[in-house]
Amino acid sequence: MTPSVARTWGRRGHTTVVRVRGRFWRRFSIAAMCCYKPGETSRLIYRPRRHPKHRGKGRHSFAWSDYHDLVVRAHIQLGTPIVLIWDNLNTHRAAGMREYAAAHDWLTIVQLPSCAPDLNPVEGIWSLLRRGPLANVAFTDDEHLEQTLRRGLRHIQLRPDLLDGCLAGTGLPLTHLPTTIRGGQ
Repeated sequence: MTPSVARTWGRRGHTTVVRVRGRFWRRFSIAAMCCYKPGETSRLIYRPRRHPKHRGKGRHSFAWSDYHDLVVRAHIQLGTPIVLIWDNLNTHRAAGMREYAAAHDWLTIVQLPSCAPDLNPVEGIWSLLRRGPLANVAFTDDEHLEQTLRRGLRHIQLRPDLLDGCLAGTGLPLTHLPTTIRGGQ
């Protein structure tokens, strides 16, 4: 609910203050996967999650089982083996996720090096959202935030050239992989 901090104009020597209504403990998380396959249209698969409004009630981030569900949903939608390239988030490296990947031959997980967000196309998706529909907006309530996020992600989904641009921004080639999914939160 809190708008992102950005540069603005103001009188020299005077700090610009923008007052925003809202509670800082409200959270909204999104797990997203950029899906690439040579010769086919790029796809974006995502799952939003609204967290409890009160502190201490429930988990405030995705668990490894939530990522598992997203990967299974992607496999069902794509109908092809998946090479999942992930950053080093602790829930991505959870034992349950590793065991699931080992038990299913259609899923291969590759970890990105530490501190390498420039290699993750999903970071480009977040950048597009921050610079696009989320820019300069003070959200009135949770529903306004969720509606704006979904509209922005849907816009990106319908523009595979934006997804291709996110991959091109990493400098990584898309070669000899059955289906490459790069995910993040």
